[in-house]
Amino acid sequence: MENLFCKNTGKTLTALCVMAVNLFTGCGYNENAHVYSKVDSVQDNYVETIQSQVKADAKTNSNTATEDYLKDEEDVITDDERSTENMLKLFINDEEIQVIWEENESVEALKNLAEDKPIIIDMSMYGDFEQVGSIGQSIPSNDKQMTTSAGDIVLYSGNQLVVFYGSNSWAYTKLGHIENTSAEEMKKRLGSGDVNVTISIIE
Repeated sequence: MENLFCKNTGKTLTALCVMAVNLFTGCGYNENAHVYSKVDSVQDNYVETIQSQVKADAKTNSNTATEDYLKDEEDVITDDERSTENMLKLFINDEEIQVIWEENESVEALKNLAEDKPIIIDMSMYGDFEQVGSIGQSIPSNDKQMTTSAGDIVLYSGNQLVVFYGSNSWAYTKLGHIENTSAEEMKKRLGSGDVNVTISIIE
């Protein structure tokens, strides 16, 4: 009888334990799951924050890059306008000639003179290699010994403009060079008689 009671009691306790486990499980209580849920929530919020920051930084960088590009474009336009405003034109017998001008005090002085009115110079052939004529006044010079070539434009003695269709060695201040013109073309243009040279500013 005692053994039977113990057996029944054991079964009852076992059943109660099983019920308790099922009760907790059935209610969905899971401590680890609850903790993991909180961690996942924090991670999601962190990821959303990082993504938002990345988008904001990308937008800021894009705007900055656009502003820098526009500023560079404005600087280029400004430089081009400035160089065009002060660019010299040269005519030989009323024909415009393309010249690459030097950047020095002598060329700047020519620009200043030409701003008031075009510089008109009556040229004369000399030595079968150049045309030379007076500017009408002295301008700054920085003479250096050099050997010229056809197309070179130089300042001689501070007040003489010289355009070469040949070559000569002397101390000059270089003003520029006529481009895209061969020695034969220069001789044909300048070696057949006196010419007239006009220097003016591009408007």
